[in-house]
Amino acid sequence: MSVSYSEWSTRFLNAEKTRIGISAPTSEIQDLDVKAAYQIQLETIHRKVLSGLHVTGKKIGLTSKAMQQLLGVNEPDYGHLLDGMKVQNNGYISECKVLQPKVEAEIAFILKKDLQGPNVTVEDVIEATDYVVASIEVVDSRVMNWEIKLPDTVADNASSGLYILGDFKVLLKDIDLPSIQMSLYKNEEFINHGTGNAVLGNPATCVAWLANKLHEFDISLNAGEVILSGALSAAVEAKSGDHFSADFGEKLGKVSIYFE
Repeated sequence: MSVSYSEWSTRFLNAEKTRIGISAPTSEIQDLDVKAAYQIQLETIHRKVLSGLHVTGKKIGLTSKAMQQLLGVNEPDYGHLLDGMKVQNNGYISECKVLQPKVEAEIAFILKKDLQGPNVTVEDVIEATDYVVASIEVVDSRVMNWEIKLPDTVADNASSGLYILGDFKVLLKDIDLPSIQMSLYKNEEFINHGTGNAVLGNPATCVAWLANKLHEFDISLNAGEVILSGALSAAVEAKSGDHFSADFGEKLGKVSIYFE
């Protein structure tokens, strides 16, 4: 069955606008592959840019072995970040901004040089990184009840929602990424814990993977962009009235968000 990128992009955009979830693309297109799913995503991003939004970075998903096994894949996926997605640290998210949000904590890279695949290495990522910060990603799905397979989340911009960056800017020479410790709290109650080595052994490895993956679409990572490198622990459901805080220790500090 042929895939109408335009039609599915329109469906996802309408779901975001109306906050009414849609059925998964794979429920209608059983042979939908990941390559076609990325084309749906790119069509949506193209439309958003035409509407006046700007790409501010990228996000990497499915970096943990557990999530890869859950969706039956052996590599991560990616989505785009836009300026309308950023929320201030300790800020508030209105209920009208999300459908069925979940919270993840991760390390964000801010680049000072472009990264263009193929053959980007961890060393290249380190050289291209200006600094890292603590971050929270609010993942969201336009697909009803999160009933997704890999092509569904890819088509839906890797289930991107919003993101929050911490205030402490740390140079990579001053921190050991794999040994980073993170504790996530919901309404002041400890929920889970994660470490830097939970994402492909090193968050910088995830960024290198992304730069090389984007080469397939003739896309690069650009200086000034924010790269969310992957969740350090399981995503946690968020509802109106919830407060989340991720504590990354003394160097990276805390990042938090309130849901109105």
